[in-house]
Amino acid sequence: MSVAIPPGGTWFDTINKSFADVPIDAAKDDGISTAEFLEAAESLTTLFDLLGSKAFLPVKNDMLGNIKKVRERQLAAPAESETLQALVLNELKAGKHTATEGLLWLVRGLDFTAQALRHNLDNSAVELSNSFREAYGGTLKPHHSFVIKPIFSAAMSATPYRKDFYAKMGDDQAQIATAMNREVEALEKVVAILKTFQARKDAQWK
Repeated sequence: MSVAIPPGGTWFDTINKSFADVPIDAAKDDGISTAEFLEAAESLTTLFDLLGSKAFLPVKNDMLGNIKKVRERQLAAPAESETLQALVLNELKAGKHTATEGLLWLVRGLDFTAQALRHNLDNSAVELSNSFREAYGGTLKPHHSFVIKPIFSAAMSATPYRKDFYAKMGDDQAQIATAMNREVEALEKVVAILKTFQARKDAQWK
């Protein structure tokens, strides 16, 4: 799927919602707004289209499937799901964990994406495949079965050359670096909050 970059803009101008615009309520245990989070997560999955390989389709579909699980719970119990934390705690109280498990996997996928992009931003001479492979090893790989690992490994190997990837993101490389750093910083913050929350005993179903 091709992504149309507006003249003078970057790929970040094409997404519906940035993680930098996801509300976080510091007064309420860093509550993350469910609706905006899901929209930002959905927007981020279009990054895998930009990578231009069908090998990334399982990665994208995995994230979209988990977004769907969380959204279904949000739609089923909107008053109890305004923040992701409230959604999880209320779902668990109801004796269910479909969305809670979906969010766990979604956060792993977002952590993988954030770490890959951060590694590539901070290491200007490193190819994308190395950044994605390193990020995979520290995030998703320990949780994947021997059946799933080769599928994701194939995606890492199918990553385009660094120069080709950044060229697809727009013409102004300085502008791209600024926009990507803003997005990755915001994503890292959200992931850190959710990983801390998910480590709490009351946020687990097992």
